[in-house]
Amino acid sequence: MSSPEKQARRSKGYANREAITAAAAGLFWREGYASTTLADVAIAANVPPGNLFYYFRTKADLARAVADVFVAETEAMLEATGADEGEPRRRLAALVARLSRSAPGRVAHGCLIALCVRDFRRDAPEASDRAAEAFAMLVGFMARELGRAGQRPSLALSRARAALAEWQGGIMLAHALKDASILSESFRRMERTLAG
Repeated sequence: MSSPEKQARRSKGYANREAITAAAAGLFWREGYASTTLADVAIAANVPPGNLFYYFRTKADLARAVADVFVAETEAMLEATGADEGEPRRRLAALVARLSRSAPGRVAHGCLIALCVRDFRRDAPEASDRAAEAFAMLVGFMARELGRAGQRPSLALSRARAALAEWQGGIMLAHALKDASILSESFRRMERTLAG
């Protein structure tokens, strides 16, 4: 097989793996991890079920790939937020603004990361821990920026955790009551917490 053919095959394999992972994330969010089968994922990804096992041997392997996406997306968001703004308070405000862009999906379905942390815990604990890293990264970013703004480390960490808890609590309640205004209020409280 020639080098361009190998490259095309690798590229198709990467695209299939990405499609499978994206389909799984969507199904886990809408249907739940326990209710989603590998056959469901294959159908949603438009991949023959037998081919799915070439990429992911087990559902736990697929859960880990989904968790890896959470971490990569969170890391990219934080890097972009840090690069876009120069001053710590503005970076924190920009982070809240970025998080608020996902509000409609969060109100409709809850927080995919939180759902997966919980749902992966029993059958795929490594994936659960990996997904939780996205939250740790958010807390770390907020605490560092608060520290750069002059807050002592213990207060900066406490406020960062409070801001994340506000966001997650707002998502849960907004989703449960199907009321987007609840999440909007949570974002305003996050902004106040991070500005204080």
